Amino acid sequence: MIRVRDLDKSLDFYTRLLGMKLLRKRDYPTGKFTLAFVGYGDEAENTVLELTHNWEQAEPYTLGSAFGHLALGVPDVHKACERLAAEGVKIPRPAGPMAHGGSVIAFIEDPDGYRIELVQRP
Repeated sequence: MIRVRDLDKSLDFYTRLLGMKLLRKRDYPTGKFTLAFVGYGDEAENTVLELTHNWEQAEPYTLGSAFGHLALGVPDVHKACERLAAEGVKIPRPAGPMAHGGSVIAFIEDPDGYRIELVQRP
């Protein structure tokens, strides 16, 4: 679960830009929050990401030092970065080989600044 400040922006990022599907979304008026679950397939067989939107959160969240990043496998990191850059997505580490050898990777940021590593699938 990650906390997001603007649920619409985050849903657009994870669904339209990263190709996930909105699996379910529910408002909790008495708690003043919304939960949205996104992923690449049904929850019974796939990992999903829970986005929590606290309605009264005005300031950006502090991401904390324990969180590193999410990682997603993609067929072509270079093409993914080109497409995401055209949409205005921040790319703090452009596509290229991983240090010390290995896969082609890149790092992007979601609307709240969470880092997502794109890893080229073999």
